[in-house]
Amino acid sequence: MSDAKSATLPVTGMTCANCAATIERNVRKLPGVSVANVHLASEKLTVTFDPAVLAEQGIISRVERIGYGIPTGKIELPITGLHDSSDALALEKTLARQEGVLSASVSYGTERAALEFIPGQTSVNELANVIRKAGFDLVQVGESESIEDVEARVRADEVKKQKRLLIVGLIFTIPLIVYSMSRDFGVGPYPYDNLAMLVAATIVQFYVGWQYYVGAFKSLRAGGANMDVLIALGSSVAYFFSVGVVIGLIPSTYVYFETGAAIITFIMFGKYLEHAPAEKPPKR
Repeated sequence: MSDAKSATLPVTGMTCANCAATIERNVRKLPGVSVANVHLASEKLTVTFDPAVLAEQGIISRVERIGYGIPTGKIELPITGLHDSSDALALEKTLARQEGVLSASVSYGTERAALEFIPGQTSVNELANVIRKAGFDLVQVGESESIEDVEARVRADEVKKQKRLLIVGLIFTIPLIVYSMSRDFGVGPYPYDNLAMLVAATIVQFYVGWQYYVGAFKSLRAGGANMDVLIALGSSVAYFFSVGVVIGLIPSTYVYFETGAAIITFIMFGKYLEHAPAEKPPKR
């Protein structure tokens, strides 16, 4: 592999060391890959591979298939100086050869270049310079020429999503816990209270916690078992046992809806606190 290429890719969705090991193991199975290392603290994947056998798109597809993400930037740049479609094709090929560019499409009709790139390997400034060196120019690019911190923006958007889910989880989980504890002290039971708890727990289990089921499925499909598997398994046991009690399949008077909801909500709360600083987007 004399022409080996190295790339460092940002990764989203990792929660533990097992996640990093799962990514490393699966990426190393790709043809042409000689080295694949994941640094959990910085959330980066470093890969050495043969570009004649494998492209960055293949690595990204494998990472996404096993349940994680690699943020990419997309931008359209207005171009002047294109005389015909051959100019557009030549510029497109030039841009596609640049380090970190995943796809490039240049339209002579609209005089625009649509680009998808990996943050950290290239930037809008660098791509704009490539266009200028090729003999063309940009129109009214303005602030879009500044380096976009795509990785930080993607992570901030993910934190905002987790915050919304956390709020929903707290809204339904706290009443479940309070009422469940009050029943231990002799308050209730009231008519249909188990059904009310079932509704609240179902919202937490399959709306707030659905991401853990998806993550568990992808992890098991990849031949590993990450934290999502444990969360889905632990909360599901409590939830489905309680459902069995409510519908009369299990002869018991106790339900544990609050337990499954608490597992999901408290873990999400911890993850939110861990990544909360990323909620504030970078200044530009």
